[in-house]
Amino acid sequence: MTYIFIVIMAGTLSLFLSLYVQIKIKDAPGAKSYVIVTFLSSVFTFAYAFELASSTLQQMKFWLSVEYLAMPFIPVFVLLMCLEYVGHKLKHWVYYVLFLIPFTTIFMMQTNNLHHLYYTSLNLENTSTSPILKLDWGPWFYVHSIFVFLCLIISIVVLLRQFRNALFMFRMQILLMVAGLLTPIIANYFYLNGWSKGIDLGPVSLSITFLFHGVALISLKMFNVAPIARDSVFESMKEGVIVINQNQVIVDFNQAALTIIPALSEQQIGKTIIEILGNKSSLSEKIKAEQECDYTMPLDEKVLHYRINFSPILNKNGLHVGKIITFIDVTERVNMQDKLKKLASLDGLTQVLNRTFFMRKSEMIMDHLILNGGSISVIMFDIDYFKKINDTFGHEAGDLVLTQVTKTVQEELHNTEFMGRYGGEEFIICMPKTSLAEASARAKSIRTAVEESYTIFNGEKIMVTSSFGVSNAIVEEGEDRYSLSDLIRQADMALYTAKNNGRNCVESYEENNIYSYS
Repeated sequence: MTYIFIVIMAGTLSLFLSLYVQIKIKDAPGAKSYVIVTFLSSVFTFAYAFELASSTLQQMKFWLSVEYLAMPFIPVFVLLMCLEYVGHKLKHWVYYVLFLIPFTTIFMMQTNNLHHLYYTSLNLENTSTSPILKLDWGPWFYVHSIFVFLCLIISIVVLLRQFRNALFMFRMQILLMVAGLLTPIIANYFYLNGWSKGIDLGPVSLSITFLFHGVALISLKMFNVAPIARDSVFESMKEGVIVINQNQVIVDFNQAALTIIPALSEQQIGKTIIEILGNKSSLSEKIKAEQECDYTMPLDEKVLHYRINFSPILNKNGLHVGKIITFIDVTERVNMQDKLKKLASLDGLTQVLNRTFFMRKSEMIMDHLILNGGSISVIMFDIDYFKKINDTFGHEAGDLVLTQVTKTVQEELHNTEFMGRYGGEEFIICMPKTSLAEASARAKSIRTAVEESYTIFNGEKIMVTSSFGVSNAIVEEGEDRYSLSDLIRQADMALYTAKNNGRNCVESYEENNIYSYS
């Protein structure tokens, strides 16, 4: 009676686990097969309890036939559960092969009286406690037993193959599942060798199997986050992903996250992300703010750009239990935007700033000077007799001359200085933090460099000269009487004077006087 009670409890446990998974997580990977296999196990176990409680051979044979309506399918659904759990999909014909032997076993069992291929004999044996069935096995019984053994062994191998690359939580799930699958193998070994005194340990061992799975199910949330989700989705994501709980403790991360935070490792799980990043790092500050933002980081000789997104994790009651931090690599997009912005800001021929962007950049400097004070100079220059070059050599030669001149001038500029094409053969240079005398001297140096340079066209050397006009403003803090347009107008006036003075010279504008630096 004690063993019957144990069997009934085992069946009840299997039925409970089946209902629990069906209600709670029926759509998780492997859950459907788990529901079916635990239900089949409960049917098998309850039928065996009735068999043990029976007193006649006829009753026992009836309950034995009921057991065999469920039991042959159990190893198949155990295997399917494990395959689904790790994300393996079988071809349709494999399913037919897997179910062929269980259906054949049921047929052999139900028609055993006609051929005795499953049991050669079924007799009633009286023991000191209660009568039990004494079974003599036929050839198909051994086929069925080998099939059961192979299904369980393959299930174990499938799980252990995931063990190496899994994190701690998944390893614990796998170990519990493997331990559960080993239980019926050991129990059947005892039964087949006659060490269980005719008592079939299978029903109870199966319930112990699912008890192991139940521990994984409840304590480790088995099926909630299956390894396949990590391997096929989580780990293969290009985006770096870090999962933290409500206390900012790291729960999980994928391989892509290591590019952003190389210090991450399995040993860091359980620590706060602020501990790993350092309290004063720029990334730490962004994560503390928990707002979508951009993050730029150098990597070797490259600069990577990321968009950081924060997604809340809510439990079934709608309570906030954590957050997913996603790092989306937008480097290609940012580089493309920078490239397009640069192209939009440059003159197509000379590759210096076009007039619009030169003015915009210079006005930003003027705004800064009005707030903080300082000095700024503007140089305007053009190529002397440029129309004559176009008329003599053609516009292709003129374009080459423009390109050569701008290249020569840019080589003379300092890092803080920049140049733009103002129109035609006329160019403009902005020199922040430069006095009039310094700018005039620089203009003279540039004029000499242009004069000494040359362009080769169709084997002929083309040399040009240029004329320069320089203006300057010394801006006091808070003073707004100077504007960029005033400086350009003054430099243009000085340039006009340089042309009237014979070209190939430098003239500077100071108050109402123009000084020559030819």
